[in-house]
Amino acid sequence: MTSESPLPTTAQTALRSEFGSNVQTNVPLAPHTTFRVGGTADWYVAARSANQLEAAVRIARNHDISWHLLGTGANVIVGDHGVRGLVIHNRARHTAIDRETHRLSAESGAILYPDLIETAVSAGLSGLEHYVGIPSTVGGALWQNLHFLSPPPERERTVFLEEVVHSAEVLTEEETRKTVGVEYFDFDYDYSILHDRDDIVLSATFQLEPGDRERMREIMDANLQWRAERHPPLDTEPSVGSIFKKIEGIGAGRLIDECGLKGTKIGGAMITHRHANIFVNADGATAADVCALIEHARDAVERETGYRLETEIDFVGEFAPPTDTTPTTVPKDPDLVSAEERAQRAG
Repeated sequence: MTSESPLPTTAQTALRSEFGSNVQTNVPLAPHTTFRVGGTADWYVAARSANQLEAAVRIARNHDISWHLLGTGANVIVGDHGVRGLVIHNRARHTAIDRETHRLSAESGAILYPDLIETAVSAGLSGLEHYVGIPSTVGGALWQNLHFLSPPPERERTVFLEEVVHSAEVLTEEETRKTVGVEYFDFDYDYSILHDRDDIVLSATFQLEPGDRERMREIMDANLQWRAERHPPLDTEPSVGSIFKKIEGIGAGRLIDECGLKGTKIGGAMITHRHANIFVNADGATAADVCALIEHARDAVERETGYRLETEIDFVGEFAPPTDTTPTTVPKDPDLVSAEERAQRAG
């Protein structure tokens, strides 16, 4: 179909001058997200280096066009009616190691696992192995100050990415490209300054330490197993991880579970029995199905507990009205042990 939001001719010319035939129109975005739902991008370009990423963002800003930056698509629901304007897909993935300083540098589109973590562990450098299995780019990891309960087997503390961030190269909202230190990001739990500033991370450098490869592999294997026991596999049960934020320290999954909503299904979207705060694309779901299930869970929790859940995912593009079909319930596989049941047994 024809793009519904044609870019100004000057913007098209600038994009084609920089990216040539790699500028595409009407590109399906569902394959580029972990939930596998949503419509098309009117205009799409893949930035395959930090310089290309900078160029694409500058063109979008200078021509005042609507644009969205896409990484792994792991925390995104794209509307069924697609995304107007330009989608810039961050595919800048070059990495390099300075063995004298034990620093690992990576462009912001590098995938944390396997790209970054395998590079570090293979070089005998420790600090990133805790985050194995989490679908995130380097830029996305900095944006949310990625964290995980590690190391095993005790899992006594949460490790944060900020602990190994040395510096980063950013394109600021003022259009300045500069290198900043870790303090620039003002890291906190699920927070960085990137939430409040329109800066773009172009690359990052991590300060690692020499470590025992065998121990790092043990941590990786244990963390992958831990996630596999609690999170649905993305290849067969696409999802975006947790849907809702904690409320006053109470996990949203606990509230949803208390309302008996596991297995609830609307259209192709379902609340997995594995974890009550994770919704999956069980059978050709649409974004409208997902939105309907979100509202259904939110209304039930508010009605039965008094808490109003807030989502912690990004909604991108234009959405159809939520599906109005009646929810059904899918029975639990008797062999499946949920995350909540594992927590009870551990307690």
